[in-house]
Amino acid sequence: MLTLAIDTAARFCSACAWDGKRVLGVEERDIGRGHAEQLMEVVAGALAGAGRAFSDIGRIAVAVGPGSFTGIRVGVAAARGFGLALGAPVVGITTLEALAEDARGVAAGALAVAVHGGRGQVFLQSFAADGAPVGEPVAVPLEEAASLVAPSIGCIAGNAATDIAAALGRPVQAVLDRPTGSITTIARLAERSGRRPVPLYLRGADARPQSGFALPRTGSGA
Repeated sequence: MLTLAIDTAARFCSACAWDGKRVLGVEERDIGRGHAEQLMEVVAGALAGAGRAFSDIGRIAVAVGPGSFTGIRVGVAAARGFGLALGAPVVGITTLEALAEDARGVAAGALAVAVHGGRGQVFLQSFAADGAPVGEPVAVPLEEAASLVAPSIGCIAGNAATDIAAALGRPVQAVLDRPTGSITTIARLAERSGRRPVPLYLRGADARPQSGFALPRTGSGA
């Protein structure tokens, strides 16, 4: 089955075509903003690199956050739209679980993922050595994040890792200075994820319903 993974939850606009065994095509742009304007080109680039057509897609994977609120909405809306058009399942992958999976490739043992969330906050979640999440992700002030990192954790991944490692006052490995995991990892994780494609914002004040978020239904008489 061909999986199309997309990630617009942070500064990157990324897409990957994955056939269950290997990456067939990848397109990634470090754009900061403007995901809605570039996503379709990025998807087209990944499919072209794979030598596949849009109609070949059998599954959609999308990064659901936490991250940029606008970016998350763009990605989730696009993924749902693709799923409706293709009759394909859509699964959500969090940016934190993708980062944790990437970190397992460079460090062993239990780890934490910490990503800057704006407004002086950090998105934080811990993971066991086998990659299973330990508790729910949280948004906490940067100065409080270190107090939530268990003594058993020897590695912190993400673009807030260095700050938190310095605050711990003990040897901790800081890896992967990124706000999200790799797009290829998001594609791979889709094969074992049952998460619905629902945005994960973590900050309630910024998660107000958006009147333009729902996809319009199309068809005769619509």
